[in-house]
Amino acid sequence: MKGKLVKYTVVIIALLASCSKSSTTDNSGSAPTNLSVSAVVALDNSGNVSFTASATNAVSYDFDYGNGIFQTVPSGVITYKYPASGTYSVNVVAKSSTGQTVSKSINITVTVVLTLVWSDEFDVPGAPDPSKWGYDIGTGSGGWGNNELEYYTNRPDNAIVSGGTLKIIAKKESFMGSAYTSARLLTMNKFSFQYGRIEISAKLSSALGTWPAFWLLGNNISSVGWPNCGEIDVMEQKGSDQNKIYGTVHYPGHSGSNGDVSTTVIANASTAFHKYALDWTPSYISFSVDGVIFKIFTNNGSLPFNQNFFVILNLAIGGNFGGAVDPGFTSDVLEVDYVRLYH
Repeated sequence: MKGKLVKYTVVIIALLASCSKSSTTDNSGSAPTNLSVSAVVALDNSGNVSFTASATNAVSYDFDYGNGIFQTVPSGVITYKYPASGTYSVNVVAKSSTGQTVSKSINITVTVVLTLVWSDEFDVPGAPDPSKWGYDIGTGSGGWGNNELEYYTNRPDNAIVSGGTLKIIAKKESFMGSAYTSARLLTMNKFSFQYGRIEISAKLSSALGTWPAFWLLGNNISSVGWPNCGEIDVMEQKGSDQNKIYGTVHYPGHSGSNGDVSTTVIANASTAFHKYALDWTPSYISFSVDGVIFKIFTNNGSLPFNQNFFVILNLAIGGNFGGAVDPGFTSDVLEVDYVRLYH
């Protein structure tokens, strides 16, 4: 299942068209003319591409970077970092003060191979690496705020590394007043990060009432509380709809059931390993499964998504999201092959 870890560099080849820069002075609301779009690739292998757009009578420019990311740039000058390899058609729409437009496209081919900066490959049998993972223990207040039914433990019965994967195991058993047990692993006070690509390869649980999740919380949760700290749910799934994958962000005004959520449907979520990834930058957060983006969230400096976040892996039972549990449930597993962070 595992591939070798390789340290990568970034190579970007840009195929671009450019024209001479022209005046951006507005002329009584006339339609923009002489639109020029150019791109300059950074030489430091950072993945940045600097775009410059200009047009006579234009007052703003709408950039479509060709990968589902859109941005309005009043000045027409912007640097954008591509997180993944591909050939992109970049379209720029110049707008006048009265809303008249003209557009121009250029093509760029980007090859991006990222640098691995942190990972857990789950290759050492036994308990999860204590230098990387801690545990939430107990039921939390009201079932961790979600009316979940499990008691989270740090026992090998509920979290164990074997055969090259981490197994988070939910069981039906009477334990400390709860009818089920499971595990919730987190990197809080051990590892956190700001921006980059984080990815897991995982095979999800299947039983009715199970709720596996791979998610992030802001480091400042103890001082500002939730949702002020911000939450990014890279992957959630429930056994009642095994192949529907949820990606969500929570922040003030968009917490709980009012989170900003998108979904995608895949095949074999509970019988095969899939790659669930998050690309996080100061300007956007994108969610993907097996390299296919299904959600893009616009980030900015007013949101809590510009600080360090830590990682959580857990398998819940029931609750507001997991729903009713199969009366015949005995045990199920969230199996994780690796967790990797790239910059």
